[in-house]
Amino acid sequence: MGPKDSPARPAAPKAGAERSSVHNLRLRPHAKVLVVGGGINGVATFRDLALQGVDVALVERGDYCQGASGASSHMIHGGIRYLENGEFRLVRESVVERNRLLRIAPHYVKPLQTTIPIFSTFSGVLAAPLRFLTHKQQGKPKERGAFLIKIGLSLYDAFSRDGGTVPRHQFRGHKRALAELPDLRPDVKYAATYFDASVHNPERLTLDVLQDGEKAGHASGANPQGSTARASNYLSLKSMTGEPNRGTGKGSTVRLRDELTGEEFDFTADVIVNTTGAWVDLTNEAMGAASSFMGGTKGSHIVLDHPELLAACRGREIFFEHTDGRIVLIYPMGDRVLVGTTDIDADMAQDAVCTDAEIEYFFELIGHVFPNVPVKREHIVYTFSGVRPLPRHDATQPGFVSRDYRVERRGPGSSTSGAGAVVLSLVGGKWTTFRALAEHLANDVLAELGAQRKVSTAQLAIGGGAGFPADEAGVQKWIKDHMTAGRDADRTAGLLTRYGTRAEAVMAYLDGGTDHLLRSTRELSARELEFMAAHEQVGHLVDVLIRRTSLAFRGLVTGELLNEVTEVLSGPLGWDAAARAAEIRHAQDVLQRFHRVETHSLVA
Repeated sequence: MGPKDSPARPAAPKAGAERSSVHNLRLRPHAKVLVVGGGINGVATFRDLALQGVDVALVERGDYCQGASGASSHMIHGGIRYLENGEFRLVRESVVERNRLLRIAPHYVKPLQTTIPIFSTFSGVLAAPLRFLTHKQQGKPKERGAFLIKIGLSLYDAFSRDGGTVPRHQFRGHKRALAELPDLRPDVKYAATYFDASVHNPERLTLDVLQDGEKAGHASGANPQGSTARASNYLSLKSMTGEPNRGTGKGSTVRLRDELTGEEFDFTADVIVNTTGAWVDLTNEAMGAASSFMGGTKGSHIVLDHPELLAACRGREIFFEHTDGRIVLIYPMGDRVLVGTTDIDADMAQDAVCTDAEIEYFFELIGHVFPNVPVKREHIVYTFSGVRPLPRHDATQPGFVSRDYRVERRGPGSSTSGAGAVVLSLVGGKWTTFRALAEHLANDVLAELGAQRKVSTAQLAIGGGAGFPADEAGVQKWIKDHMTAGRDADRTAGLLTRYGTRAEAVMAYLDGGTDHLLRSTRELSARELEFMAAHEQVGHLVDVLIRRTSLAFRGLVTGELLNEVTEVLSGPLGWDAAARAAEIRHAQDVLQRFHRVETHSLVA
């Protein structure tokens, strides 16, 4: 995230003693490279550079994956609709990376069967060439018929075969479509089905990538003073003076602020990588070189506890074109249903929240394909919104703005600044391509440093994806092999789902002392919360509810849970009674204002 979050973001309670992540940066306030922004692209760049042995640091103003990276549609996809924009390079890269992530991150990235319900045969044939050439909607939107979708899926299959094992698409006629999905609109003419992928735990995948980078820094041995890969959340960049490092005479000095304590200190770097997403321009402004690269759009989603709608999906993502021409989705996730998404020009001075109008839009799109499945506001258990890090697009309609990325450079040797540090700003970027994008950015940084790549990340397993069971039989065997007298199959399966094979380290920690499950949920124990506090940079209560677990996403946060989690975390995080009360109020405020979750609690 950028130098400032949304102005109306609830004030965070102050913490006590200095965190180890901040201490490590203050102890040696210099790195060859400073990455600003802890979304998936910044974290992946941090990991890639750490694996090359580069002395790299990362700072994030909020929590990791708190911005757009945590507000995605949870899809890892090739972007079939980008074909219409002529973005063939991006589609090819996306499907290759999708196939790759299924292999190197199998603990979080899973195959996703996707069905497109189609209600006409030749509609949109005349409008499609104009959309392709002008990247604008010509007149009233006309839905894409079977002919266009067949062409698109055939092209998509051709791209997908590169290193992939996903099946080719299939077309079903009216009778077969209703036999497979009987709750669809009865006038459906065809159903086209293909495979993409999903990521149900994007926040935890981001943490895995981060921890891989930290591990690489500890293993490099290149710096006798400690790790060559250091990262901290809740640490913001306030300004840049341009003063070089006193020891080397290179780089520039930035002012960093601990958002939990208010303490500030100086830090120097030779190269600064700005990966703050939609806040890139604001970050550049804080560094004294305002830019106008970004033009993000807001995307909102709702999460429903709706068994009837879940059953109607038959385990598939329903991906289709709504009446306004917007591509939308209805997506089963466990026992919940995710519905999205909107694409609205964002006002960076306003909070990104899901509005009443967007909720009505979602109800309309559900009714467009499942007319006999009533949905009410009582079914909503969670909402979320984020600002896509899209390039400035002026008069271009949001749906036609490129989802590709580019890197902007300023600093020594450029015409825009005489600053000591080279600043590379990432414009654009999407979840699916984070590994390839990070490789691109890391190569740019290596070129600035005059260094060579040592390691490729293309085949390198991510975190708990290493050694993850290849099939359901393997999963069941893993669970059976890791059960104990005090840990049954459900609890063991839950740990495997949350951590992948890194669950073994968590289990070793749990078994190293007296432990008990929380009263308010059987998904967490006291020692697991202590593990998160010690190893996952938990700064606030809300981090556990939204980003270390999926409890908030699934609508499982209660007042009792707030009190119990706060009480357990108060020991390792040094929260006194006043801090505990502040943490609960902060969590309630964030959940209500940004996610429409109401909780009531007697403060512990």
